[in-house]
Amino acid sequence: MVTEYIRYRIASGAEIAFEEAYRRASVPLSSAPECVDYELSRCAEETCCYILRITWTSKEDHLGSFRRSTAFRSFFAEIRDYVDAIEEMRHYVPTGISGRGNAIPSLFDWTGGTDALTRLCEVFYARVGTDELLAPVFADMPAEHPRFVALWLAEVFGGPDRYSTERGGHPGMLGKHLGKAITEAQRRRWVNLLVDAADETGLPADPEFRAAFLGYLEWGTRMAVLFSRPGAEPDMEEPMPLWGWGERTPWLPATGAPAPAPTPARPIR
Repeated sequence: MVTEYIRYRIASGAEIAFEEAYRRASVPLSSAPECVDYELSRCAEETCCYILRITWTSKEDHLGSFRRSTAFRSFFAEIRDYVDAIEEMRHYVPTGISGRGNAIPSLFDWTGGTDALTRLCEVFYARVGTDELLAPVFADMPAEHPRFVALWLAEVFGGPDRYSTERGGHPGMLGKHLGKAITEAQRRRWVNLLVDAADETGLPADPEFRAAFLGYLEWGTRMAVLFSRPGAEPDMEEPMPLWGWGERTPWLPATGAPAPAPTPARPIR
């Protein structure tokens, strides 16, 4: 992905009309498959100055397919009067330097940290060991497996990067799922037992946390099912996932189409 930044200096008195033009232009922009997201911000110190941020799937997609599309023609028709007000229009790529402040606690902090996640995994894997559906899958599980999974969850939820430094990061986790042919029934049981363990160990029960927590469990286990299929060839260079309170960019296979739905399983009772 690439981010385009466009800086505007709008004539005094034209700010409202400018914002209304972009509000209309956002309709065709939102419909463009090349556009990931966008935001128009107004300067607090000089209110005539604006920055438009658009994330594109790639620079080539923006300058190529989008510029040739009907969506672009509709978009440009709304904002053409403000082209002369542009002071800068450039594409920027990530450097890998990123992070978050401490204004909003990470999911890791909200859970209670590594100790809370370790208790969660210990209780969970005790349940797994006696479950008729999952016990065979984890028959050769080492004694330290619950601790390793706790380290994984800790890092994914914004905590220390110990799974990356001690267990091989995302490629290490992917390698443990290859060829396992995890079924939908096993995936669903795994989620249900972990949610039960979260209740038993007293993980936060507020709706915001549980929505984010369950969102990761659903995403992570469905990815595990995909990667465990016979013949699956996941990208072993994929970075460690980082899960927070908000939205995620959806994962798509190399074809660019949504992955096929798994065969429905009978409900687990």
